[in-house]
Amino acid sequence: QVQLVESGGDLAQPGGSLRLSCAVSGTIFRIYSMTWYRQGPGNQRDLVGTITSSGGTIYAGSVEGRFTISRDNAKNTMYLQMDSLKPDDTAVYYCNANVQTSSGGSSSNYWGQGTQVTISS
Repeated sequence: QVQLVESGGDLAQPGGSLRLSCAVSGTIFRIYSMTWYRQGPGNQRDLVGTITSSGGTIYAGSVEGRFTISRDNAKNTMYLQMDSLKPDDTAVYYCNANVQTSSGGSSSNYWGQGTQVTISS
């Protein structure tokens, strides 16, 4: 069993910053890629960005240059540093991790429960 828990969501002002965390726990052999998604009011769930196990990152165009994804493999935790926040960044932010739970098994994708980010003055 694998659990993902996001934290750090809050109310922030436009132009401000927030840092989200996604902690992975449970039966973990290896964590491959980890990804942030977000779902705004009335919208579909969209990709924010991905980080590979070796630290390579890819971002959606709407957040490129403002958001930074990092991970601490020793802590099984991924971070999302969000700067220059805009009202359009308001959404529930979800993390996803591709996790292998045993040495001989395949990997599966797991989701967290989401954390609310609201950007408003």
